[in-house]
Amino acid sequence: MRSSHAWGLALASSLTVVGIGLAAVPIASADTPDTDQTDSATPQMPGAAPPQRFTAVTTDESPAAATACKQFSTAMNYAATNYEDFAYATAGTGDLVNYNDPNVSDSNVVGRTALREAAAVALSASTTPGLAPEVSGPMQSWSLNAAKLLVIMGVRGGGDALNSAATELNTQSHDVQLACAAAGTRA
Repeated sequence: MRSSHAWGLALASSLTVVGIGLAAVPIASADTPDTDQTDSATPQMPGAAPPQRFTAVTTDESPAAATACKQFSTAMNYAATNYEDFAYATAGTGDLVNYNDPNVSDSNVVGRTALREAAAVALSASTTPGLAPEVSGPMQSWSLNAAKLLVIMGVRGGGDALNSAATELNTQSHDVQLACAAAGTRA
């Protein structure tokens, strides 16, 4: 069983690390997109066949994916930032969470509010016209899991239930970020 502090830090850390990890992935770029290229550095011998031509495969991001993934990223960062205080306030309490502690009570309200707003934004992002199901599906799952975590917090659930919901949310965050990366953009 992880302590409340550990699962809270895990949620905030995973969301941050995955975001930073995907942000640090190098992206190839060129001055002008030339998809019909030849190797001009290869000398041609008289009478030799011309160099083989190739067409580059592009990974252009779709406008729908770019828009939705940016919205999702904003929602995820907002949720993680505001949930972190609740995680710190409940650190080290195991399955017993003292919701009567003013720090826990206040951060619970802030965290639930942020999760509710983030879940709504993520769900809205998942319905962006033209968004591929491979991207919208994980966003919808993340939204559902954020709502699940907020309900557990609202009914004053124990540390084990909070840990389980936070772990599911972390998994969905990772899945959304991978789907956005596969669509040629970042979350």
